Amino acid sequence: MGKKKHAVKEFLRRKDIIFSARRYGIDAMGAMAQGLFASLLIGTILSTLGQQLGVPVLEQIGSFASAVKGPAMAISIGFALHCPPLVLFSLAAVGYAADTLGGAGGPLAVLVMAIVAAELGKAVSKETKVDILVTPIVTIVSGSLLSIYLAPPIGSAASAVGEAIIWATELQPFFMGILVSVIVGIALTLPISSAAICAALNLTGLAGGAAVAGCCAQMIGFAVMSFRENRWGGLVAQGLGTSMLQMGNIVKNPRIWLPPTIASAITGPLATCLFKLEMNGAAVSSGMGTCGLVGQIGVYTGWINEGIRIGWMDWTGLILISFILPAVLTCLIAAPMRKAGWIKENDLKLDL
Repeated sequence: MGKKKHAVKEFLRRKDIIFSARRYGIDAMGAMAQGLFASLLIGTILSTLGQQLGVPVLEQIGSFASAVKGPAMAISIGFALHCPPLVLFSLAAVGYAADTLGGAGGPLAVLVMAIVAAELGKAVSKETKVDILVTPIVTIVSGSLLSIYLAPPIGSAASAVGEAIIWATELQPFFMGILVSVIVGIALTLPISSAAICAALNLTGLAGGAAVAGCCAQMIGFAVMSFRENRWGGLVAQGLGTSMLQMGNIVKNPRIWLPPTIASAITGPLATCLFKLEMNGAAVSSGMGTCGLVGQIGVYTGWINEGIRIGWMDWTGLILISFILPAVLTCLIAAPMRKAGWIKENDLKLDL
């Protein structure tokens, strides 16, 4: 028994099959968000630009990009799992099947099916003399069969959770505005993907607006709060990149996380109750914040798609929630913490 167990461990090690929360919950999910970004999100932006500028070819290109979101996500996941070429390329079919059958919860279905198919494909890769046939067949058939039977219920479950959050936010915009804003904002700074979470749950509407507020509070908050240490490079890297850069510093001094998190608890309900900020663009945009201004572009895209007559209150709300309030609130909260010694000099310093 001991020899068999050792043999199995050695086989898994040789195949780089690692069963861990980090591999699947961080690496794979983060890669999936990038695949979604490079397909659906970019496609939506291009389509919107094409519509607004009267350039049909941009709209057509955008539709092409959006159409391949399933394969793009699956291949991205395979890349994160270090799949060999035949497995990686075969995941395109798995991603299409899972995304199509998963419906509104397609991204979560793709995550699960692509992981299983990728690991099975890796297990048989180069184990036979007809690898060019065996590896793609095992990867595609396993992933597709699982998609046929499991993607619909997984998609329905994810969609139901997302709808429940959206419903609860509409019913209790103040308390849910705080909850969604804080949780999604924290997820954005953690080494997990807030964008993938929002996409998997199809988080849109008021809940999506609260998610945008939370993400912006973290990104702009950290960017402005750490300006004295990181100057303009840090402002851009965190404000238009990601607040995840501060994770190392957060581990050393968790108190530095309080100002942007408290700020998100304030901007979240302001977004839902005062400005009625909604994300009716791609759900993945809800978890992007100011990264490449994707969150703001998503809100604008939603306005256009919904045929909303955009007024000064809409623009004021978007600008205040996205940029001004996170910066001001975070600095106001951080100031007394610096005086009290909770945040010391260079606690927010980045190696840029």
